[in-house]
Amino acid sequence: MFVPVLLFIVGLLFLIKGGDWFVDGASALARRFHLPELLIGATVVSIGTTLPEVMVSTMSAVSGHGEIAYGNAIGSVICNAALIAAITIAVRPGKVDPKTLKTPVLFFFAAAAIYCIAAYGFGKFTRPMGILMLTVFVAYMVVNVMQMKNSPTEVQTAEEELMPLPKTLILLVVGAVAIAIGANLLVDNGTLIAQSLGVPESVIALTFVALGTSLPELVTAITSLIKGHSDLSVGNVVGANVFNLVLVSGVSVTLAPFTIPQSNTLFGINSSLVLDLPVMLLVMLIMTMPALAKGRMNRAQGIILLAIYAAFCVIQFVM
Repeated sequence: MFVPVLLFIVGLLFLIKGGDWFVDGASALARRFHLPELLIGATVVSIGTTLPEVMVSTMSAVSGHGEIAYGNAIGSVICNAALIAAITIAVRPGKVDPKTLKTPVLFFFAAAAIYCIAAYGFGKFTRPMGILMLTVFVAYMVVNVMQMKNSPTEVQTAEEELMPLPKTLILLVVGAVAIAIGANLLVDNGTLIAQSLGVPESVIALTFVALGTSLPELVTAITSLIKGHSDLSVGNVVGANVFNLVLVSGVSVTLAPFTIPQSNTLFGINSSLVLDLPVMLLVMLIMTMPALAKGRMNRAQGIILLAIYAAFCVIQFVM
C-alpha cells in the first residue's frame, strides 16, 4: 500500500506544476494573438487537460472494459461541471461573455443528444457513432478557429511584455505532458487503493477514475483562479466536456465499440439511464443556462452544483 500512496502523491505534484505551466502558456498565447481567454480555454487548454480521459478511456475500451470508458466520459462531465466549475463559480462568481460561451454549449448538447440516442435508443455505441462523434469534434475545432479569427483584437498596452513564443509553446507542451503523467499515476495507483478497499469497478469508473482524470481540469481551474483568469477556467470546463463526449468517447468507440453497462440498477432500471445521463444533463444546464441568459455566474449556482455532486457520489456508493 505504501508504494501506491507514494506514487499517488507524486502524480499530484506533477498535476499541480503541469497545470501551472499550462495556464501560463495558454494565457500568454491568448495575449500574443489578441484572443479572448474564454476561447483559448475552450480549445487549447481543454485538449491538454482532456488527454488523461482520452488515454484512460481508449485503453479501457481496447482492453475490453467498455464500462470504464463509458463511466469515465460521463463521470468526467459531471465532475467537471458539478465540482470543478462549481468551485470556480462559488469562489469567484462573475461575468461571462454569452457570445463566446454559446458555441461550446451548443456543441456539448449536440454531442449529448448523440449519447442519449445511443444509450436510450440502441443500448450500445457502434463504430459509426464513434466516427460521427469525431466528426463533431472536427467541426467544433473548425468553428472555434473561425471564431478566433473573427474575434475583435484587444489593444496591447505598451507596458505589457509578451512572453517569447518558443517559451510559450514549451510551457504548453511540457505542462500537458506533466498533466498526463500525473493523471496516469493518480488513476492507476488511486484505483489500486480503491480496489483494496473493495470498491466495485463500475463505481470506480463513474467516481474515482472520473475524478482522477478530471484533476487536470481541477488544477487548471484553481490555478486560473489564483492567477485571476476565471474566464479561462470556465471555458476550459465547458470545452473539456465537449471533448469528453466527442473526442474521448469518439476515439474509444471507434477503436472498440461497446454496450451500455448493465452492472448497476436503480429502482430495477439501469442506473445509467435513470441517474448518470440525467444528472450529466442537469448539471450542465444549471452551469450554462444562467450564464447564457444573464451573462454572469452566481454563487448559488456553485453551491447547488456541489450539493448535486455530493449526492451523486453518495448514491453511487450506496446503490
